[in-house]
Amino acid sequence: MKLRWIVFLLAVLATLPAFAHGDKKHVIGTIEKISPESVTVKTEDGKSVDVKLAATTAYVTKDRKPAKFSDVAVGQRVVIHATSKGADLIADEVQYAPAGAGAKSGG
Repeated sequence: MKLRWIVFLLAVLATLPAFAHGDKKHVIGTIEKISPESVTVKTEDGKSVDVKLAATTAYVTKDRKPAKFSDVAVGQRVVIHATSKGADLIADEVQYAPAGAGAKSGG
């Protein structure tokens, strides 16, 4: 009986990361273009993805320190957590690393 509970608990814990961000979309890559309204990210597979920015978009460094829009620039690696609204992606959070940082941002 104890073994069943352990197996059950491990199965539940294994599924938690899948639900960590709910229905959020993740855009990972390097910033190609940025404006106060949107950011274009070139993903690792070479695609360009446009993500709209909102007044509620949060900006954080790769170390999870608070930042602001003016800290984000072309050439930086980003992980964007976004919500789909129709055909658009709206950024909830932009996590970035300085250009040339080498390390990937955690997501």
